[in-house]
Amino acid sequence: MEIFWLCITIFFARMIDVSLGTTRVIAIVKGKTILGAMIAFVEVFIWFLIAREALNTDITSLWIPLAYAGGFASGTIFGSFIAKIFIKGVIGVQAITNKLSNEMVEVIRNEGYGISVIKLESHLPSEQKDMLFIQVNNSKLKSLMKLIKSLDKDAFIVVNETKYVQNGFIK
Repeated sequence: MEIFWLCITIFFARMIDVSLGTTRVIAIVKGKTILGAMIAFVEVFIWFLIAREALNTDITSLWIPLAYAGGFASGTIFGSFIAKIFIKGVIGVQAITNKLSNEMVEVIRNEGYGISVIKLESHLPSEQKDMLFIQVNNSKLKSLMKLIKSLDKDAFIVVNETKYVQNGFIK
């Protein structure tokens, strides 16, 4: 019974510390270094305690490294989920279309998105292409993608993380 509680403790402690680590990395990438440093302190503190517990036990069982590895894998998934909820991000969407019309732009604007249109040169002089440039909160990305595809199913779409935005309109 002692091994059961040890494995449960190891699993959940690893899940928590790896979730924190995943969240920390995303926070730092998004420029939130103070938050990242605070998360790092708690993460390493938990890791130290649980690694010491796992390595200093007299119990020899394959269940201990399995709990350790399982907690690590689960923490990676859980940490990504937490980061998406709590660390808001801005996404840059560029959609290249040859079906641009005033109506298309108005539909996108009427849905509440700020949009800029850039005329592009094509290698074929007879083919006019335009790039729609839209910055959006990551929570709105799916609905924007669905809207663009409904207006032009053949649009070439590129999505990028945006580190910094100043001015403009973002939904």
